[in-house]
Amino acid sequence: MPTPTVVPFPAALRTREGTPFPLAGATVAGDAGAAAELSRLVRARTGIEPARAASGSIRLRVAADGPDDPAAPESYVLTVEEASVTVTGADAAGLFYGVQTLAQLLRQQEGAWVLPPVEIEDAPRFAYRGVMLDVARHFFGVQAVMSFIDRAASLKCNHLHLHLTDDQGWRLQLRSRPELTARAAGTAVGGDDGGFYTQEDYARILAHAASRHVTIVPEIDIPGHTHAVGLAYPDIAADPVLTDEVRADAEAAGAAVPVAGQPYTGIAVGFSSLRIGDARTDAFLADVFGELAALTPGPYLHLGGDEALGTDRADYAAVIARTVGIIAAAGKTAIAWHEAAAVEPLPAGLVAQYWGFVTPSPSTTAARASSVILSPSDAAYLDMKPDADFPLGLMWADGPTSVQRAYEWEPAGLLPGVEPGDILGVEAPLWTETVRTPADIDALVFPRLAAVAEIGWSPAPSASAARTWESFRARVGGLGPLWSALGIAFTASPEIPWQSE
Repeated sequence: MPTPTVVPFPAALRTREGTPFPLAGATVAGDAGAAAELSRLVRARTGIEPARAASGSIRLRVAADGPDDPAAPESYVLTVEEASVTVTGADAAGLFYGVQTLAQLLRQQEGAWVLPPVEIEDAPRFAYRGVMLDVARHFFGVQAVMSFIDRAASLKCNHLHLHLTDDQGWRLQLRSRPELTARAAGTAVGGDDGGFYTQEDYARILAHAASRHVTIVPEIDIPGHTHAVGLAYPDIAADPVLTDEVRADAEAAGAAVPVAGQPYTGIAVGFSSLRIGDARTDAFLADVFGELAALTPGPYLHLGGDEALGTDRADYAAVIARTVGIIAAAGKTAIAWHEAAAVEPLPAGLVAQYWGFVTPSPSTTAARASSVILSPSDAAYLDMKPDADFPLGLMWADGPTSVQRAYEWEPAGLLPGVEPGDILGVEAPLWTETVRTPADIDALVFPRLAAVAEIGWSPAPSASAARTWESFRARVGGLGPLWSALGIAFTASPEIPWQSE
């Protein structure tokens, strides 16, 4: 029998000869949340609504492993036989992921919906499997973010990094600093409308993410990417640094150069900075990151730290150290883009997010951090064009990023000095300079997110015969009907042999 259509590929999958399990007449027993998720997926895919029963033919449960045989977090075991299906998760997240796999296995045989006879034992390779959504360059409302969470979780991603602030806008209400949303949230790239999340909106996003076993990682980008801060609190913002590159970017985009006190709607970077060493800036950072920590249940706060070209190097080191200290005092772990790992002395506990190329610069200092998240921009950045003629996306990360390029990189050994145990995980960012609608998100994210998701979840290619480009492209091609049924407006890449019903 052909390899089942499962992405990310499981740690262990054994197909068996025998009669498939028929979906018609199936009943579901066990965990209520998992049963509701399975019903949602099955209904979308097949139109069938499995009935709940005290003792169903599909059994969903969370294991109660003893201390002598603890199962790996997020792991699950799935068995399909002719008369029964069992999914057992080590925890609620593992059961949820087992249900996602079960929905991917559904297929039609002789006009009937069935599940093929298989045995799967599965667990993630990395603890952190992320995707990032930039809501600062263009704003996306609560429902769009919740739908994005659903899509990411279906591929076993478990972190959503929300890029909440940038030169173009501030997107989260903070009661300690009300002027940020009163004065700095109304615009976006190209002069589009902005917007922001009230604290009630943010709570809804957090709750929905938790229901999908996704941790929200909020980012407040400092000390650069802070032009919008100056609209609200001009006393802590430095004047824009107008380099030749910033002027060239503005001219190429037909946009104005940034002007202090005026909203910025272009896409140039590196010109803005906070006033470092000013007591008013220190108070601002304490207010912002302290309140953000109180609002956010997850363990991570992201402080940005990238492209701070308008900030003196000594000032940069000082503000990174101060902000990491504020975050630590609030009981959270600081993540920063990899530039922050160059500061001396290196703040304890800092997680570096690497965004250089797959072939790193010899000068990269990401290995100095306590652990690393890998987001190589020429492979994992979802906002890169998939081909040169694609209407959305950019090209700066070494040209277009095909699905194959997104798939064929390996975290282990990517950065000199970073051992496998130092890798917290991987993340696929989506910057939104050219992205204006939820359909635009889908078009750039799918199918390439599936590639990064498999890198984060599945065993390394050296440990799994199925971890090849040819296997992956065939399996992703089989997901087209499921994605269509779920309303995902994916790009039908010519690299993939898409299947129809």
